[in-house]
Amino acid sequence: MTPHDSLLDRLIPLVADLARDLPAATRYRRLLDTLRQLIPCDAAALLQLEGGELVPLAIHGLKPDTMGRRFALAQQPRLQALLGQDGPMAFPPGCELPDPYDGLVDSEASDLSVHDCMGCPLRLDDTVWGLLTVDALEAGHFGPDQLYRLARLAEIAAATVAATRRMDQLQQLARRERLRADSFRQALPQPRHHLIGHSPAFEQLLAEIDLVAGTSLPVLISGETGTGKELVAHRIHQLSPRADKPMISVNCAALPEHLLESELFGHVRGAFSGAVSDRKGKFELADGGTLFLDEIGELALAAQASLLRALQDGQLQRLGSDREHQVDVRLIAATNRDLAEEVRQGRFRADLYHRLGVYPLSVPALRNRQPDGLILAGGFIEENRRRMGLRGLRLEAAAEAAIRRYDWPGNVRELEHVISRATLKAIGRSHSLPAGSDGILRLTAADLDLDGAATVLEPAVLEPTADPREHALIASAPPINLRVAVDDYQRQLLAQAVARYPGNLAAAARQLGLDRANLLRLARRLELPLPSSRRS
Repeated sequence: MTPHDSLLDRLIPLVADLARDLPAATRYRRLLDTLRQLIPCDAAALLQLEGGELVPLAIHGLKPDTMGRRFALAQQPRLQALLGQDGPMAFPPGCELPDPYDGLVDSEASDLSVHDCMGCPLRLDDTVWGLLTVDALEAGHFGPDQLYRLARLAEIAAATVAATRRMDQLQQLARRERLRADSFRQALPQPRHHLIGHSPAFEQLLAEIDLVAGTSLPVLISGETGTGKELVAHRIHQLSPRADKPMISVNCAALPEHLLESELFGHVRGAFSGAVSDRKGKFELADGGTLFLDEIGELALAAQASLLRALQDGQLQRLGSDREHQVDVRLIAATNRDLAEEVRQGRFRADLYHRLGVYPLSVPALRNRQPDGLILAGGFIEENRRRMGLRGLRLEAAAEAAIRRYDWPGNVRELEHVISRATLKAIGRSHSLPAGSDGILRLTAADLDLDGAATVLEPAVLEPTADPREHALIASAPPINLRVAVDDYQRQLLAQAVARYPGNLAAAARQLGLDRANLLRLARRLELPLPSSRRS
């Protein structure tokens, strides 16, 4: 059997895959498996070109956080050089251009730098789509035969990518991101981050998003603080038939009750003091598109009634006007509260809950998304590397282990802040890199300081007492409902402040660090009667 026969035998299964309906991740993994058989190597990657960045779609032999990175071409001259070639290219072992994978090779040995590197651009319809890269730790590992094999494999890789793209277009027409129009971009800036992950819980979430995105059903997104509920809402809109229309976001927690109707439904000139011109509300701005109501559980009951009336028939009136407007809006709401429990407690309207929750989506907490923590960390590390102007920023093995172990009560948002803080600590610790250093800054477990974070977030523990009567008292005490206890305490503070400033609610609000409107809103929620007050 000749070498060419062996090459053909290896490529035939990939050609057969082109006719099969396979997930993109499976196609790309099988592609890299074949590459490793044809070209023994220490690391390989398939990267897609998006704007001025290369995004990893599949990797072999590189650390897991590589999947979360986005390699900016302006800062990666090797990748830029490969994209400019007509075919495969190998760099000489002594090439002085920095290698993007230095320090990222997944090996027990630390600080491994790549010594031999080659790659080939992938083209679809005469347009550069991305790169296939192959790396070895041994200088001079690749020769002409490996370059030939890479060229043939790159042709199959391009066909694999084309087949994957055609399958996606047939299955998800809503994925056509070219439908995003200027009106959407102007109405709401695109999110700085994207949904990233490969855990089973996260893949299930993406599958449900794909399922519901193409419909006009209202979606209720629930999840802990910091899990990325707003990113889920953005993805639903981007994959929907309304992607070329605006998505308008409203933070219900920051919406004073007395401004609710004006903000949501708009007003006409003269409707109230300060209304000097007609103004569209959020519903009208979102007409034809999506209205995202964040923190919907924070709306007061009176505000919920106003919202329900608009949702029931799509008819709304601007404040101060008798004219009705018909709007076509897809509604997405998000909350970190258990709305079913809020309904049972009488704090949320059952009819509004059922109208919002036609399709509920639960965003998993980061602690339930292993191994996504490292992938997300890679994205945040790359973001900080660019922002700080660093040549390289990597995680030490102990830091990776710390990320895996930590429970992440603050979820993805906490991870983002921890990485940003650790980067600053690492910069302060290094000041100037020692002579002969590779210029790569490494984040240690001490920089992450997750043990300290866990200590801060631990609940207080009662000190032991020598008095057995206190033990008996604690043991016999009835269980405490935290929300009821907090409401009782707030009710007590409000009553004390109002009693201290009789007839002057503004002064009572100032004492509590509130404005008068929020004091009234809180009192209504707590069902605390207030005396009439003079104007302040």
